[in-house]
Amino acid sequence: MTNNKVNLTTQNRLIISGLILSTLLIVAIAVFAIFNIQKKLNEGYQNFGQVISKTLAIESVEITKGMTKQQTKEILKKHSNSILKSHNDIVFIEFQDAQGNVIYSGKNEHNNFSIIPNITVNSPMIRDGGENIGSVTVGLSGNVINEISTTTRASLLFVFSVAWIVFAFVILVNTYLITRELRILHDGVSKISSGVFGYKIEGKDVSSEVKELFDAFNDMSNRLHIYEEQNIEQLTLERNKLEAVLMSIANGVVVCDNYDNVVLVNDHAQQLLEIQEEQLLDTKIQHYMDTEGNFCFKEKIEEFKDTPLEQIQTKPISFNINIDKRVIKSIISPMFTRNKDYVGYIIVLIDVTKETEMDQMRAHFISNVSHELRTPVTVLRSYIDTLYNYGNEFDEETKKEFISTLNSEIIRLNSMVNDILDFSRLDANVQLEKTQNNIVELVETCANQVQVLLKEHHLKITITKDENIPIATFNYNSIERALTNYISNAIKYSPDNGEIKIAINSLNNGNDIQITVSDQGCGIAPEYQKKVFDRFFRVENDTHTVKGTGLGLNLVKTTIEKHHGGKVFVNSEIGKGSTFGFIIPVAPVESNITL
Repeated sequence: MTNNKVNLTTQNRLIISGLILSTLLIVAIAVFAIFNIQKKLNEGYQNFGQVISKTLAIESVEITKGMTKQQTKEILKKHSNSILKSHNDIVFIEFQDAQGNVIYSGKNEHNNFSIIPNITVNSPMIRDGGENIGSVTVGLSGNVINEISTTTRASLLFVFSVAWIVFAFVILVNTYLITRELRILHDGVSKISSGVFGYKIEGKDVSSEVKELFDAFNDMSNRLHIYEEQNIEQLTLERNKLEAVLMSIANGVVVCDNYDNVVLVNDHAQQLLEIQEEQLLDTKIQHYMDTEGNFCFKEKIEEFKDTPLEQIQTKPISFNINIDKRVIKSIISPMFTRNKDYVGYIIVLIDVTKETEMDQMRAHFISNVSHELRTPVTVLRSYIDTLYNYGNEFDEETKKEFISTLNSEIIRLNSMVNDILDFSRLDANVQLEKTQNNIVELVETCANQVQVLLKEHHLKITITKDENIPIATFNYNSIERALTNYISNAIKYSPDNGEIKIAINSLNNGNDIQITVSDQGCGIAPEYQKKVFDRFFRVENDTHTVKGTGLGLNLVKTTIEKHHGGKVFVNSEIGKGSTFGFIIPVAPVESNITL
């Protein structure tokens, strides 16, 4: 719309400039013509006066020949009066002798004496022998020439005015016709741009060139109409496909136009942002606030707009926002058409809460492991140094106590190192060798291996089993470590003089085996039960104070689910104890199943 106004203003300026120039040219020509005509009229009038004076001079010589002075004066007076009465343009006639004396002057004797002559003409009076006997002076009023000049100027001005009016009228009419044709074409283009394909322009009373242009436009409009009819279904299908793809993407997607208005938001984005589609569509994305009431996109959108598009293409803006205790990674990237025209931007939302928690747990794990490893190493060093330097001073009972402590710390250190090594080994895509084993014997072996710990905490283990437990195919060492981990945890959290129950059951018509380890400990809160098998996760509160790496239960999960195709589970109630278990198939399964 702005461009049309600019073009129209320029056109008006050109028309006005043309009229002004044409007016100046016509005025200049008129002034020049009037000036030349006036000059020629003055020259002609001067010649007319000269002819009259010469004629009077000749006549006066003839009619006064042989006359006396008095007779000459009377004759000249009579002759002058007759001429003055017959010619109103002659103001006066004056005769002088050869010495310059006035013989007769009609200035004061005629009614025209008050009129000041504009032209005065003088001619000598010469006889036949060439003798100069005087002169005749004729004064002309110039009324005739003035009337002729006035009439001429008026006629010329009228002619040039009519010519200017005709010229201006032609320009205005031509401009109107051109503007009308352009307006018709502009209306047609507006119809096409608004999607009214097939619109035709009537080409009546237009020039042949413009008619050709209108015909070309109508042909283009008709082709667009045909193209629209042929491709509208395909375009709609492609658009629906695109929307379906965006809607089904696992990550959240928010599409904004060049004016920051949200034009598309998929289901996952609505879930992550906790907002309904109708609440976000056609609104400014900068106005969205997180759970803390902060405009989480505003600052980054401004940064995006202040950054050159070439830089954004190679390095999109990435940042995190917090929505209801979830960490959402947001990536802003520009959108372009095939012609590289910028049309807006897209915001991809990725829920990285778990990854963030994992990073935090990993950092906590490193700190925790460093502390846990430092403690037994420090104890070992101090006890060994004491025995080395002062062992001769201790009795046998004290030495046994020192050696028992050293043994416990070495076992503890060995367990932590094994956890770390097993985590690294089992988390990789390795194949565990599986053989046929008796799961009941494995359970009994594990129970016997912890008898020392059971006696230390005054605990006992009870094993129950179904009849006809089948022989299963599994990796003996990894299942043994998984079960030992369950039993060790049960011992750690069980009160003294308590009981640990191990149950072996056959499931699914003998196709699966289930093993559970139940303790009488403090139990685990429901909100933590889903996380206890996550790597690095530890429940540490007033009840759970036992230190460790946080890898034990994750190793159990990796062993059972990833390498044996089984399943781990936990059932617990605060104050009543916990039951940890796993289920493995009897028949062998492929390893390296992604969790």
